Amino acid sequence: MSQKVIVRRLADMEVPLAETCGESRRLITAADETVAGLHVVHIVDALPHYHDHTAEIYYILSGVGRMRVGDEVFEVEPGTAIYIPPGMVHASKGDFVTVVVCVPPFDPDDQFVVEEVEEAPESE
Repeated sequence: MSQKVIVRRLADMEVPLAETCGESRRLITAADETVAGLHVVHIVDALPHYHDHTAEIYYILSGVGRMRVGDEVFEVEPGTAIYIPPGMVHASKGDFVTVVVCVPPFDPDDQFVVEEVEEAPESE
């Protein structure tokens, strides 16, 4: 495990990576040998997927949308936090920017895209 301080600035990050969830700027990664990873992701429409070993915490910074986690759909806006345990299928619609904390750090081999699933009905 890393015993060093890591400082990175979003403004210094190069072009974002295109991924399942959208455009990601990976500030803290598995290469840093830390217990968690941290990404800032611009999500427009994220494909349904899950991670066998990774838990994720999303914290919405800007924009609005909907996240489907398992059989539930949640409206998201700035200030919303969502914890997603390993194995839980999740996807999103909308246009928002989120911080994603991955525990352990994101591993591309631990991401599994699934076929589109029917969304749960909107709550009234």
